[in-house]
Amino acid sequence: MDTLKNATGMAQPTEEQKKAAYNELPEEQKKKQTYSEWAAQVYAVQYERWMPWIEDQYLRWFGKGDNKASYATKDTLAKSKITGIKQVDQVQDDVHNLIGNQLGENGFLAPVGNMVSKEGINRSERGGKEEDGSYGVAGQIGEGAKSAGGSVVGGAKGVGEGIGNGVGNGVKGLGGALGFGGK
Repeated sequence: MDTLKNATGMAQPTEEQKKAAYNELPEEQKKKQTYSEWAAQVYAVQYERWMPWIEDQYLRWFGKGDNKASYATKDTLAKSKITGIKQVDQVQDDVHNLIGNQLGENGFLAPVGNMVSKEGINRSERGGKEEDGSYGVAGQIGEGAKSAGGSVVGGAKGVGEGIGNGVGNGVKGLGGALGFGGK
């Protein structure tokens, strides 16, 4: 719980604390929202703050050195199988993992992967907000900056698909030349 408190800045409040916080709201706001609606809004705010951190922790513990950028790259490239030939698919999977691992914890592009994970993917999951809920510099730049994370991820996805298709087509031709299938 202390780790969660350090990461999010808040400990999990008790039900009594939640009701006390609701009762301290101005009467005007209480008329606009029931306790259930207010609690749902507070939950949504906490979810927006905590979920990216929880996903990062999960990948750190169980992701074999992946961050969100490397995981998304591997996942996107894995969807671009071009043949049904077992040997060619294995080579393609190995190339996809090689590309994705370069963005991971010990990869050559680890700083880029970490930056894209934190500032691109996490920020886009939060609707452009920083960990503390503010828009930071993005708020000063304007609404266009809110979609920057999505654009980065979309661009990376396009690059990954292009690399995967280019490598895949080359591997497909190699597989045919070596006699690994009749497609």
